[in-house]
Amino acid sequence: MRLDRFLSETTDLTRSLAKKALHRGDVTVNGEVIKQSAHQVSGGDRILWEGQPLELVGLRYVMLNKPGGVECSSRRGLYPLVGDLIELPRAERLRTVGRLDVDTTGMVLLTDDGQWSHRVTSPRKRCGKVYRVTLGETLEGDALREAMARFHEGLALAGEEKLTMPADLTMRSPTEAELTLYEGKYHQVKRMFAAIGNAVVALHRESIGPLVLGDLAEGQWRELSDDEVAMF
Repeated sequence: MRLDRFLSETTDLTRSLAKKALHRGDVTVNGEVIKQSAHQVSGGDRILWEGQPLELVGLRYVMLNKPGGVECSSRRGLYPLVGDLIELPRAERLRTVGRLDVDTTGMVLLTDDGQWSHRVTSPRKRCGKVYRVTLGETLEGDALREAMARFHEGLALAGEEKLTMPADLTMRSPTEAELTLYEGKYHQVKRMFAAIGNAVVALHRESIGPLVLGDLAEGQWRELSDDEVAMF
């Protein structure tokens, strides 16, 4: 890896500021001042910037129980960002694996491993995502059976050419549904229930594939184990 890139990935320096730091002689590699931006460094090198050792953080995999009013975005807007809740070095580099709406709660995965993120979100992998859905109106009897059939067959959503992928719908109570999706269209859960004449009052994601929130409290996060990462 080029030394200027290493600096930009391990500090708050941009590539241009990293080059200026190098030219000033602020950086040593294995005890030697290096001023060349293109100097190649490896994992065994000891690199100091202004006397402070630097290390690459590596790839991270995080599970968060997202509260309402927090946005799955990397751009600062009206709401706090999920990255604000993660206390890790260079947390701003973590990206959500798919998204939840700002008012939706529950499991969000974050990583800086793009290939892993793709494996989790690709519809071809059929990674089921389970949602607890609170409805505005009861859903039972014939209406429930019809909804289950339509969800399983695939629904036509406004503005979409293709039907949704088959989804699994069950009811925990007349107004609380459990829905398992294998894709992630924009506002999909809300649009699917709107298509059958019902409204989503509250939405919570409980699991993604084999990962479940368990006793992780709202607003809390944890890093995934190596075994959990290997599940995808």
